[in-house]
Amino acid sequence: MNDLQKFARIELSKRDFFVYCNTKAPDFYKKDRTFLVEFCTDLQTFLQSDEHEILVVNMPPRHGKSRTIGNFVEWVLGNDQTQKIMTGSYNEILSTNFSKGVRNTIQEVKADKDKIIYSDIFPGVKIKWGDGAMNMWSLENGYNNYLATSPTGTATGFGATLMIIDDLIKSSLEANNADTLEKHWSWFTDTMLSRLEEGGKIIIVMTRWHSLDLAGRIIDEYGDKVKVVQYKAVQDDGSMLCPEILSRKSYETKRKAMGVEIAEANYQQNPIDIKGRLYGRFKTYTELPKDSSGHLLCSAVKNYTDTADTGDDFLCSINYVEYNKEAYVINVIYTKDGMEITEPAVAKMLYDDKVNVADIESNNGGRGFARNVGSILQSKYNSNRTVIHPFFQSKNKQSRILSNSTWVMEHIYFPQNWADRFPDYYTAMSRYQKEGKNAHDDAPDATTGIAEKVGCGEAFSFD
Repeated sequence: MNDLQKFARIELSKRDFFVYCNTKAPDFYKKDRTFLVEFCTDLQTFLQSDEHEILVVNMPPRHGKSRTIGNFVEWVLGNDQTQKIMTGSYNEILSTNFSKGVRNTIQEVKADKDKIIYSDIFPGVKIKWGDGAMNMWSLENGYNNYLATSPTGTATGFGATLMIIDDLIKSSLEANNADTLEKHWSWFTDTMLSRLEEGGKIIIVMTRWHSLDLAGRIIDEYGDKVKVVQYKAVQDDGSMLCPEILSRKSYETKRKAMGVEIAEANYQQNPIDIKGRLYGRFKTYTELPKDSSGHLLCSAVKNYTDTADTGDDFLCSINYVEYNKEAYVINVIYTKDGMEITEPAVAKMLYDDKVNVADIESNNGGRGFARNVGSILQSKYNSNRTVIHPFFQSKNKQSRILSNSTWVMEHIYFPQNWADRFPDYYTAMSRYQKEGKNAHDDAPDATTGIAEKVGCGEAFSFD
């Protein structure tokens, strides 16, 4: 490469992020690796435009996502020393190693006159003297330019114009742990977002382990503000994203060794909980069953209520129409509100829907709840239409839910718009896992009660 070519390459590296990556590592950032060209372009476009506030990137292992993000931090600081970048990783070791990589690139000493290094491209960028900490440092012409942290680290006193979060989940066990996923979300909303400065941007780079992982929650929460860039190892036509990095033969070997669900998450960005969900489908209806004259066909209008066992549990109360050994859900209350709110709410729902029989679990205070609901029906609505049956549930909850899941999918019908009418209940039902730790089981528990009552006869003893 002659001096003119070198000058042109340096100038292009300043302006074009992929050229910068190709200059640093031409053997990896090859021009014919289209996905890397697109990835680099997406990162640069995201930073330089106002179209989106958050960029979510999902990419298979070993395809350069973390490496490219490290390069991006270097390139951003090279072009703008006022940028303040915060990176968050799985733990302090990983976040510090990420920081070291960026620092080492900026501080690299030229040993080969023919090799272009960082100081050739960005000669004015230097680490501020005395900033020895590997996880927090500044540039000579900047202030608090870089902080590396984790969910167990600190971000106090640091403001970020660009926030990058890289792979918070490291195993399927973590992905299936509802508490871990909730902690990640709390860390993001309570700690990281409070550090983001006005107009700041966020990049999330991770494997899609779970529909409720950080990427999934952000996509659901922020909608059009999010741009999603997703790469799958195996393309829709069966070809590989990059056979040089991962061949079909190697992929099949890995897939066989790690299991289908984990391989789908790691390499295809299909969250494991989707394949692991207990309820694979739900039946819906647009109209309740009626005869030729338009009259409602039903043997009874009923209710099943599972009261909250603890302050963190949900009360789940479901009104349904029973007809021909099928159940048609017509109304749901699913809430963490206290009994002073739920007792009158359930009584009103029973009255409004003209419920004939209400089966209310009497475990852990449920008997008092049932008694109070009955009193409200009489005193406020002057109604004795609903016969209230308090009962004690003695069978194992998990076993009941699992063993009745097929009946639930085959014989319980939900309103076609139930996701909009009962969003929390819908989410609890549709995301419940066969295995792993579920945050709550109140919705499947109450729904299972309907299956037991309608499909299997008496599954409990009345008090």
